[in-house]
Amino acid sequence: MLTLNIDYFKSKPVNLPKTTILLDHGYHPEHLTEELEKVYPQIMTKIRFELSAKPSKQENKAQGKSGFIPVAARWVIERSNSWMERCKILVKNFERTLTNATAKVNLCFIRLMIKRLAAPS
Repeated sequence: MLTLNIDYFKSKPVNLPKTTILLDHGYHPEHLTEELEKVYPQIMTKIRFELSAKPSKQENKAQGKSGFIPVAARWVIERSNSWMERCKILVKNFERTLTNATAKVNLCFIRLMIKRLAAPS
């Protein structure tokens, strides 16, 4: 995803704050940094990676929490995924190309934005 949008980072001035990219614990920032620098060596002057906070079971137990506990930063992604699942066109992926699948995801979010903008206040 980052390599497809590398022109955005190339055109971004250095004096602006770095873009923070939130990663789940399944990703390794060192490996991502190494691969991105092969594509655009100055990219790390414009972005930074941050691992999302994930409280341990002991921390949750100490706070008296049990069962499913949403993690604030990761919950944004899960919420977006659930909004996408409401689009009937995305229930099954019958697309043969990534471009067509991406277009359908974009249409889903455009539809969501239009519905929210059109809603009476």
